[in-house]
Amino acid sequence: MNDRVFLFPGQGSQAVGMGQDLFEKSDFARKMFRQADEILGYPLSRICFSGPEDELKLTSNTQPALLTVSYILYMLWEKEPLLAAGHSLGEYSALLCAGAFRFEDAVALVHKRGLYMQEAVPVGLGAMAALIGAGIDDIRKVIDEVNRERAGLPVEPPGVKRVVNMANWNSAGQVVISGEKEAVEEAARRLGVKTVFLPVSAPFHSELMLPAEERLAMDLDRVEFADPRFPVVNNWQVRKVTSASEAREGLKRQVSRPVRWHETMETILGEPAAARFAEIGSGKVLAGLLKRAARDKNRQVQIVNIENLADVEKNA
Repeated sequence: MNDRVFLFPGQGSQAVGMGQDLFEKSDFARKMFRQADEILGYPLSRICFSGPEDELKLTSNTQPALLTVSYILYMLWEKEPLLAAGHSLGEYSALLCAGAFRFEDAVALVHKRGLYMQEAVPVGLGAMAALIGAGIDDIRKVIDEVNRERAGLPVEPPGVKRVVNMANWNSAGQVVISGEKEAVEEAARRLGVKTVFLPVSAPFHSELMLPAEERLAMDLDRVEFADPRFPVVNNWQVRKVTSASEAREGLKRQVSRPVRWHETMETILGEPAAARFAEIGSGKVLAGLLKRAARDKNRQVQIVNIENLADVEKNA
């Protein structure tokens, strides 16, 4: 019985040098990097291997870079999972590996996704902050208060513009909020917990991303989707995606909605067969979050990171 679960990282996991060993030692990797360079019209491979870091950190570069590296590693490892999930951008990687769309479409889509997200809000207007140790109910209460007060209303009616949102529920003790800079700062001040403002250029996964979501939706509608070969738990609903239509809709809706990663891990850990986990791509962020979630549920799991060719060979 298949007991593997694959996790695909999102923005923030990138590192200069990622994928270089793959390019140097694998004909398939060279082919994929060269194809990505051609699709984008600039040397993504050079940015991955040599940076500079500021160039790799540009959202429109980070997203296709992470997706390309994850896809190459998945293909070289030659293993299929019981199910998969990806954090934000990583949902694209998971669906690509599941065969929901073609590599050339995925690379172009995530590049546009990065551009649209960056262009949706002028630099300096938005912010994202990680709240360490605050309870989810307290966060929701304070966010509602700030949105209501900023709107000048005694209650928050349906449809009112929300200027601060929960962006990532990463673990029981870590939630990221996102939105207008002053509103994010006010919510963090009221909660009074340890706060880390993230070095990002836009307030991702907030309602300020709705213009980006609308633009990306049109691109997604032009791409041919297929039913995934294995289920992918989506960010938006924490639902197992098994059809082409669900895959497309999930990618549309996740842009302005929170990444419900903590709930995703709880859902996957609730699968009796899920025992061996692999984070496929740059970094070890998701492995760390999984360890905490498994510990909280008293689940024994095996976790490996597949970041380079040596990892592929060691875990063959």
